[in-house]
Amino acid sequence: MKLRCIIVDDDENSRSVIEHCVSKTEFLSLEGIYSSAKDALVGLKSKPADVIFLDVEMPEMSGIDFMKTFTDIPQVVIVTSKKEYAAEAYDYNVTDFVSKPIDYARFLKAAEKAREMHSSITRSEINLDEIFIKKDSRLIKLHANEINWIEALSDYVNIYTTGQRYTVLTTMKGIESKLPPKDFARVHRSYIIRIDKIKEIEENTVFIGENAIPISRSHKEALLKKLNLL
Repeated sequence: MKLRCIIVDDDENSRSVIEHCVSKTEFLSLEGIYSSAKDALVGLKSKPADVIFLDVEMPEMSGIDFMKTFTDIPQVVIVTSKKEYAAEAYDYNVTDFVSKPIDYARFLKAAEKAREMHSSITRSEINLDEIFIKKDSRLIKLHANEINWIEALSDYVNIYTTGQRYTVLTTMKGIESKLPPKDFARVHRSYIIRIDKIKEIEENTVFIGENAIPISRSHKEALLKKLNLL
């Protein structure tokens, strides 16, 4: 199965280079090419995409502002000459960051990463209400509604349930792909929370029970969109 992709870049030469890279990649299907983020938002309403190859610095709406408009954004591969945007881009859980000028080998690596992530998400959709984690020599089943929050810990994550903590070798992006997106929200580069476990939110902090979890500025708007606000 091919991944549907779009290109969003205000530079004509960059769009041509990315288009050529897509044409050489047999598992990608180009659904649209846009010179502005605003045009891409309109186009995505009629032609959904699995992957967005996105520039950062664009007039009217930047790539970062573009990502802020989504509650559940497709996978994003940032393609830019400005390496200083890398840290901020990863706050939005982007799949990869490719520097201009674009090298096809590096582009292909990013595309393959997106394909692997898409396959993982597709497989996990079979049953997102439960996951199996390894503890010692055992596999333990956790129901999604048992999880209160998840914390990044280097190459591991801590999964917190009521009265229990499990440490698992995986990435935040990996475990996020295994969870039902309507029930969980990424609130920080290092934290995922279960929405119905929220006790209260105060400025840039969310409380689950008595536990205070930070909310990054870049994730707060997406979290609020998932809440049933009056």
